[in-house]
Amino acid sequence: MGQRVGTTMSDQAKAPRTFLPPWLKRRVIEIAGWVLLITGVAALVLPGPGLLCLAAGLALLAMRYEWAKRLLLPVKARAFLLASDGVQTWPRVASSILGGLVLVAIGVAWGVGTPEPGWWPAAGSWWLAGGWGTGITLIASGGIALGMIVYSFHRFHGHPLVVPVRKTPMTPRPLRERAL
Repeated sequence: MGQRVGTTMSDQAKAPRTFLPPWLKRRVIEIAGWVLLITGVAALVLPGPGLLCLAAGLALLAMRYEWAKRLLLPVKARAFLLASDGVQTWPRVASSILGGLVLVAIGVAWGVGTPEPGWWPAAGSWWLAGGWGTGITLIASGGIALGMIVYSFHRFHGHPLVVPVRKTPMTPRPLRERAL
């Protein structure tokens, strides 16, 4: 009763349950990928975690598109290399943590709405425009940055990541190898 032909109860118990039909799941993942990609591009010039959104959007789109997978691989390799380099010395770790905390403090100041200073040349309504909307994105960016520092420290501190340099016709030679 209720059992598929050719399967046992233990096979059915092991099969993952999906609440969405496969076609809907693909659409949701694709839409989320494009939204994250567009948000990441916007956040490169606006307050927010632009590079993180770009990488997350590419990761979702790479599940469906080959071009996104090709773009994601070098971005991911470079991100891991920078994360590894950023936590190898204590001054780098301290400055990264300080940068994340400063970002959170700026977000709080932005949200609270400090009064405009006397040197501000524009109208008062342009001083820290956005209020808590902008402040929360700055606080979230600082929180994400601090979380990424903790992750990088646990994964890479004392174990630097070494990425081999590929020599392909499309890869420019380093400056020290170029003829002057």
